[in-house]
Amino acid sequence: MSRLSHINEAGDAVMVDVSDKAVTARTALAEGFVSMAPETLALVTTGEAKKGDVLAAARLAGIMAAKRTHELIPFCHPLGLERCDISIEPAGGCVVAVRCTAAVHQRTGVEMEALTGASVAALTVYDMCKSLSHGIVIESIRLLDKSGG
Repeated sequence: MSRLSHINEAGDAVMVDVSDKAVTARTALAEGFVSMAPETLALVTTGEAKKGDVLAAARLAGIMAAKRTHELIPFCHPLGLERCDISIEPAGGCVVAVRCTAAVHQRTGVEMEALTGASVAALTVYDMCKSLSHGIVIESIRLLDKSGG
């Protein structure tokens, strides 16, 4: 069994030392899904929700969160993201797919940034629509792809 990278020989939680790693191009893609009532989805996709443009707010929130991942996840290295894209598109039925792509030239990957961006974008959709429906569900947030390193 391999040892967890964030645990040192004494069993203490630590930030991983990446100082000896090469700086390379690194990307990650994460996604999640938000399901809602048909009436709620119609308001979201037309931009007519009472709180404003849900999709624009969610995209902005996801990007902002991805950039601040190191402030939320204790052992994440602070990264100056060079790219962060949030897409929110219908995924069939009354579901929208939320995807976050993050990219950087760094010594460590951007998986946590992509996952954080997708999560916060989905949470923003939820927050802006919760008064319209109590049956909104966020699910299946996962890493789809990563490269570099």
